[in-house]
Amino acid sequence: MIAEFVIIVVVAYLLGSIPFGLIISKLKGGVDVRQHGSGKTGATNVMRTAGTKLGFLTMGLDVVKATVAVMLATVILRGSGGLVSVAGVSIHWQQIGQVVAGMAAVIGHNWPVFAKFKGGRGVTAYFGTLFAIYPPAGIFGAQVVAIAALRSRHMSLGSILGASAALCLMIPLAILYNFPVIYLAYSLAVVALLIVQHQDNIKRLRQGTERRLW
Repeated sequence: MIAEFVIIVVVAYLLGSIPFGLIISKLKGGVDVRQHGSGKTGATNVMRTAGTKLGFLTMGLDVVKATVAVMLATVILRGSGGLVSVAGVSIHWQQIGQVVAGMAAVIGHNWPVFAKFKGGRGVTAYFGTLFAIYPPAGIFGAQVVAIAALRSRHMSLGSILGASAALCLMIPLAILYNFPVIYLAYSLAVVALLIVQHQDNIKRLRQGTERRLW
């Protein structure tokens, strides 16, 4: 079991570390996004520095790499039956593997070994993991991101609201229904990380100086 989890962490981190934003902006736009805008390699900064189409391409690939990371963990632990008790709560080993892979993929996206540990803020990677862990939350959160970002033209605001909306959807499910608490704990941890990663954006939003889309 230890070997499986080591493989899951390493593979998920390396997948998350693939800097699609940096690769695409250099190959297609001829620019290094780390030297422009926010300095992040995420889709939003690619949109601003290399164009909207390349930004959406980056977004899609970042989502896919995180989804694949969690799906691989699911496959690796598919035959691992049994439960582990944590604080009186029974959790499947497969569920633990999924959230471990998800966290590793998000960390890899934010601090990628292939891009000198300068990556994105983790939003697209987070939604990619949700699409594999609990698709309804991922879909709901993505819809909130799109609506909030398009109406306000602030991707940072849309990202924070969308990630928080996905988390809020899980809370009543965990309280009222048999929803895995470990998924809720994972989302709570990642959303907290995303908010920390967006501290500069939150400050600019309060001051009215946050960069707008397009």
